[in-house]
Amino acid sequence: MRISSVTMYEQSTASINRQQSDFLKVSQQIASGRRVVNPSDDPQAASRAVRVDQSQAITQQYADARVSARNSLAQTESILNSISDSVVSAKTLLVQASSDTLSDVDRESIASELRGIYETMIGQANATDGNGRYLFGGYADNAPPFVKNAEGSIEYKGDANAREQRVDASRLMPVTENGISIFQSVPSGAGYIAEADNANQGSVTFSGPQISDVNDPGYGESFLIVFGGDADNPTYSVQKFDGTKWDDFNPALTNKKYNANEQKLSFGGLNITLKGDSKPGDEILVAQSGSAQRPADLFRTMEAAINVLETPVEDDSQKAALRNTMNTSMRDLDNALDNVLTVRASAGARLNELDVVDAVGSNRMLNYEQTLSDLVDLDYADAISEYSLRQVGLQASQKAFVDIKGMSLFDYM
Repeated sequence: MRISSVTMYEQSTASINRQQSDFLKVSQQIASGRRVVNPSDDPQAASRAVRVDQSQAITQQYADARVSARNSLAQTESILNSISDSVVSAKTLLVQASSDTLSDVDRESIASELRGIYETMIGQANATDGNGRYLFGGYADNAPPFVKNAEGSIEYKGDANAREQRVDASRLMPVTENGISIFQSVPSGAGYIAEADNANQGSVTFSGPQISDVNDPGYGESFLIVFGGDADNPTYSVQKFDGTKWDDFNPALTNKKYNANEQKLSFGGLNITLKGDSKPGDEILVAQSGSAQRPADLFRTMEAAINVLETPVEDDSQKAALRNTMNTSMRDLDNALDNVLTVRASAGARLNELDVVDAVGSNRMLNYEQTLSDLVDLDYADAISEYSLRQVGLQASQKAFVDIKGMSLFDYM
């Protein structure tokens, strides 16, 4: 069969081009360090690499979110630590103010210190995260969550939610606390607290209440001790809140003669001791801290303590109000401290959880990197061998073309 010169030229050129293409492909792989330079090099590996790359990007986004969450939680934990220190300082001052040896001037000095702690607490409650968002307002974080009303008392203007952030595919984590959980809550184990009505005219003081029987049918209810009778025949009655109003709790505790020297009462699994002269209409509330009848409020506690310390003690009624308020406030501060420490422990636990999630995320990222490397990265030993082979093939193809080009029938004529 006769082979034309055109055919020889075309086949030789095609061979050279093919060898050169293969040689350049290996050169690109070595230069880039990747086995899959173009999707056509390995379509299946390329498509899998795209999915792995997307998973890497998502994992990195979660890692960035955890950094933000850790900053918020660390700041929250730091502020809670400061609040707990403030509560301890306030309790110390109240213990000092409870001494009968102090004068009105001494108590006013303590009240001044206590007011400074109170203002510090307000500042801590309205702390921001550095980006202008208030930490303890829930999702209503564009305005201070705690503000003073017209009467000078502190009101909470935030919402009851805790701002959350997704730190992993399956974990939506609260990264702050709302003000209710910190300043207007008590731990689940908070007990009963007694509180004398501000309008009381008598000099009755109380000691307790102490829990005597948690299995008592009345335990868990709210009670009101109401004084009646007259100066010659004082009486007391124990009432229970039935959901809408106060009603007599027990006939045995209704309109009973009151002993001003010492009156011990037992009801609802509780014991409380009363002393001092009563006036008709005086009331003492005995309820669980955090209940509807005795809501928890750290700022209200501080305000009550400051007000009574700033009021001069001129008679037995004011002296009783001072003693009762001190007793109630100290119990409130104990509950507030327990609550703040509980919330702080929760924030610390979430910080620890972030460390665990970070470790899992880092391992996941390493797995993605290894998978991506297996899919597209180059084996240099194989590539260099292939490079040498393709180079020899190209040179051989070029040498063959030169030899074939020089073959002519006229050389033998």
